[in-house]
Amino acid sequence: MMRFLNKNMIHTPEHPVLLFDGVCNVCNGFVQFVIARDKKRIFRYASLQSEFATTLLQKRNLPSTGLDTVILIDENGNYFAKSDVALELFRRFGGFWSLLYYAKVIPKPIRDGVYDFIARNRYRFFGKKESCMIPTPELKALFYS
Repeated sequence: MMRFLNKNMIHTPEHPVLLFDGVCNVCNGFVQFVIARDKKRIFRYASLQSEFATTLLQKRNLPSTGLDTVILIDENGNYFAKSDVALELFRRFGGFWSLLYYAKVIPKPIRDGVYDFIARNRYRFFGKKESCMIPTPELKALFYS
C-alpha cells in the first residue's frame, strides 16, 4: 500500500485526489463543481503548487511544474489527466452524470485537443488569482497542503 508524506503526517490515499492549479479560475470553478456533486465526500483536493501534490507527482515520475492539466489520482494509485479526469469524475458521480462518461467514444486526441486549447488559454479567457483558493472551514478537511 502506498503512503504519502503530507507535512508531518503519513497518509494512505483512501480517497481519489484531484490536483488542480490553485491560481486558475477555471480550475477553482471545476473543484467547486466537483465538491457540489460529491455528496458522499469521496474526493480530496490539493493544489498543484502544494508540497503534497509535488510528492504525489514525483512518486509517479510526473512533472511537478508547468502542468496545464488537472490530475486525478485514484485510491489505487492510477492517475488520469486532461479529458480523462472529467470522464472518470462523471463515471464516479453516478446518476445522470455517469452517462457523460460515454463521451469516451470520442477519440482521445480530439478530447484532449479541446482540453489543451482551453488549458493554454485559461488565464486569458478566465483570469488568474493571486493565491490559491482558501476552502471554507467545512471543506478544509477535504484539502491537502
